[in-house]
Amino acid sequence: MDTPKIPGPTDEGERKVLERLMAIRDQLQLRKLDRTTYVRTQDVMVLYNQAIEQVRILSEIRNGKPVEENQVDRIVDSVFQLLSLFFMTIGRNNEAPAAYALTSTIKRLLDHLTESNLFSAQDLESMSHTLEHLSGIVHNSASTKPAPFLEELIAQRIDRCRASLSNLQRKIEDIAEPLRPTADKLISILRQMAVINTKTKFNPAEIHKREAELREIGETRKDGQFVDENGNVLKGSENISRLLERCLEYTKIILEKNGQFPDKWRPIYDVLVGIRNELDRLSLTQAWSLRETDLYDYQRQLDRIDESRVNGNWLDDQGRPAELYVQRTLLYLIRRSYGYIYHLMISSEPVSEALLPIYNQLQTLKRCLVEVKNSGGVTSVRELYPYSMKLHSIDNMRVDGKFMVGEDIPEGQGSVAELLAECFDLNYELRVDAEAADTPEVQTPELQSEA
Repeated sequence: MDTPKIPGPTDEGERKVLERLMAIRDQLQLRKLDRTTYVRTQDVMVLYNQAIEQVRILSEIRNGKPVEENQVDRIVDSVFQLLSLFFMTIGRNNEAPAAYALTSTIKRLLDHLTESNLFSAQDLESMSHTLEHLSGIVHNSASTKPAPFLEELIAQRIDRCRASLSNLQRKIEDIAEPLRPTADKLISILRQMAVINTKTKFNPAEIHKREAELREIGETRKDGQFVDENGNVLKGSENISRLLERCLEYTKIILEKNGQFPDKWRPIYDVLVGIRNELDRLSLTQAWSLRETDLYDYQRQLDRIDESRVNGNWLDDQGRPAELYVQRTLLYLIRRSYGYIYHLMISSEPVSEALLPIYNQLQTLKRCLVEVKNSGGVTSVRELYPYSMKLHSIDNMRVDGKFMVGEDIPEGQGSVAELLAECFDLNYELRVDAEAADTPEVQTPELQSEA
């Protein structure tokens, strides 16, 4: 299922660049696998500067001449994908190199949404905000000043994503406002059925339940059309009716298969289910177990499987395309996995891996203090002692106001200090409230005389 081999470079200069870039990629791969120490900023920046230099040499060799894509282009992409994830790992999320991998994932998602023609306004809204954020980063990043080509490259990728996004947004605008909730509901049901279809134990009753919901939606039509309260056909009615029929057809296919996936496609299915499940686990334990560079291998596996399609479908050993059920199931798994990767990337905190244990502890403390405050506070200052002791123990870890790891000052100092200050403020507010509640009311002279 691998993609066709990419030809090697013919130019001697490009071959040397290829060798050096492969050496950089190998060093990044080794560093990615090393869990014995934290990733240090200076180690990443050395390799980043080496990669920038090689791309500068490559640009001089090509000098604007049209060149057919070869292995050099692929290795450049791999190196910057890795470097992008390393920038996230060291907490430099708000610099242009960190945007490279995220734009790749957004482009993949948008391509799949365009191909499937199944998306909601919520799907597009998140990516629109992310692209806006990335655009601001790219044009204000110090990391790209010595490498204007990188700023231009990422800006072009953002522009391509925005163009795809605009096309999809126009399709939503072609649906009348009152009909959009129905469209979103149908897409939600279709996705729910895809999840049910890939569960270890298939339960037909769950599909029948969604089928009943679909038929209820269909019964709201009049003469096969979705109409408003005055009986006028709503804009986009035909498209939503086709979507409804597509959903009903899918229920029949799933029920016929009864959770049995064809053996000849089982290897690729098992790989994709494994990736989906592992990414799902990471999304639940991200703060404690994710190193952003881990996403590289998942993304590359998904890319290879996705790119092995011919005219949108996979071919078996005899060159025969996969049946509709297989195609839809595999595409769902790929798209779901890309969605997880996107979520994990945008959820990445601008804090170095070295400071994450402290940052995560403070996040937990903040959640606890907020919960205590929302539930009415404490009845005694003594109840706050555990929180106070933990906060002071973290505060005492600072050296000259900085959180140090050995001799290093990891990235993300501002984020950790801000979170620590928020926790101290919450703790102080709760203590003041508790002390006020503990202070006995002083009787007025009138009350004393009455006594």
